Amino acid sequence: MSHLNDSTAKLLELSDAERIEKIRAPRWIGYPRAKAVMAKLEDLLVYPRSHRMPNLLVVGDTNNGKTMLVQRFCAHHPADDNPGGDGVRVPVLFVQAPPIPDEGRFYNAILELLFAPYKPNDRVDKKQFQVIKLLKYVGLRMLVIDEIHHVMAGNLNKQRTFLNVIKYLGNELQVPIVAVGTRDAFRALQTDPQLANRFEPALLPRWDFDTDFLRLLASFERMLPLRLPSQLHDTTLATRLFSMSEGYIGELSRLLTMASVRAVEAGKERIDEKVLDAIDWVSPADRKRQIDRGG
Repeated sequence: MSHLNDSTAKLLELSDAERIEKIRAPRWIGYPRAKAVMAKLEDLLVYPRSHRMPNLLVVGDTNNGKTMLVQRFCAHHPADDNPGGDGVRVPVLFVQAPPIPDEGRFYNAILELLFAPYKPNDRVDKKQFQVIKLLKYVGLRMLVIDEIHHVMAGNLNKQRTFLNVIKYLGNELQVPIVAVGTRDAFRALQTDPQLANRFEPALLPRWDFDTDFLRLLASFERMLPLRLPSQLHDTTLATRLFSMSEGYIGELSRLLTMASVRAVEAGKERIDEKVLDAIDWVSPADRKRQIDRGG
């Protein structure tokens, strides 16, 4: 099975139902741009503490692999129970920004992640003090804030307040902050010149139809446990896959998952034009048009 990597080839010994379960499991493709961002995150993690820590803003369109990338990084640096020390160590904390820029809800989310008791109705300054104290206690070395573009959901005053919270946490803890979001996040941070200067943008752009995209397809094929080679990088099939996914890696992953499941269920064991015709796929642009039309 030369079209598969060794670990994927072993999955062919499973039943069809077990193989489909493996196909639907999340998978990581370490393409060059993702590896470059991961390397930046590793560098930030060991940056010496100072009063002006460098930060990173991971920017990309929806469903283009941002969250999966930072979650993979976080998984490489898990919390440690530290049985021989004073308490648990949390080198990296991954928290999602609240749907609207609300300082209290943001602190609540951090306290819940740390399993810390708190009163939701406590004053914000009390929660802030508790958060700072706890994050220092667990030895935090990096704070990752996902969906940072939610800042834009509030009025200007709420936006400024929330951005000030981020700035304060970075200054007080002397740790790098990694913000993750869409291009709206970049615009949000630009409203605060101090923050804009501290956050280096790391862009995860939509893919172009080029040799890098063909390599990406070849990488996917080696990780999909199908008995026959699909030749996903063949020009005709690759063009179709690019058009259907519109260059979003998240869409491509979901598309190939659906097609692989169909190929197993139909006994074809490969992805071809007929398999792609058979799956119920709506492109991202068509989905948006359906929503705009009201269904």
